[in-house]
Amino acid sequence: MDKGFCIFDMDGTLVDSMGYWRRLGRDYLEQRGVSPTAEQLAPIGPMTMLESAAYFMETFHIPGPPAAIVEEMHAVMEDHYRRDIPLKGGVKAYLEGLRDRGVRLCVATATAEPLSHACLERLEVDGCFDFLLSCETLGVGKSRPDIYLEAARRLGAAPGEIAVFEDALYAVRTAREAGFYVVGVAEEAYAGDWPQVCALAHETITDWRNCVL
Repeated sequence: MDKGFCIFDMDGTLVDSMGYWRRLGRDYLEQRGVSPTAEQLAPIGPMTMLESAAYFMETFHIPGPPAAIVEEMHAVMEDHYRRDIPLKGGVKAYLEGLRDRGVRLCVATATAEPLSHACLERLEVDGCFDFLLSCETLGVGKSRPDIYLEAARRLGAAPGEIAVFEDALYAVRTAREAGFYVVGVAEEAYAGDWPQVCALAHETITDWRNCVL
């Protein structure tokens, strides 16, 4: 990767948080004194958080409304971001190596900006980035290129001059179609999409610890 500018996704790319999201339903219910079986949890896999909340109300008699349950689940994740979600191995050295070369870096994430800053600051990499952008702030997700284009505007660079690091297939596709140089990052949660990520990305990373700057 020889670009002078980089945009990094956070969850699943820089920080190892996807397992926490996968366990969120169980963690939330256990905090409420409920011990769900795997069979009881299976239906929430494809559900939105609001749908999961309604399912918890019906199946486990958790008091609603669903929006209140979603807020409580977000609080569970906030605690993880502030306390124990780790960096992926090798990330800090890679980021510091880029900065030492004069590369300008930023973060483009779906996670709220205050929470992202808190997480990256705790992990001692917040200072590597010029700025952080959230889809929540812009009001549009990564199925559209808005967040990447706004990051490019702030960096003062054209898409072709910028490397975008992403783990999710849909985000890789969005960035590629918008003209960015795309680096696909392997993430266990999206293992089934890896062949398609490899086909779309300009280059890939399977382990940050093996990256050569």
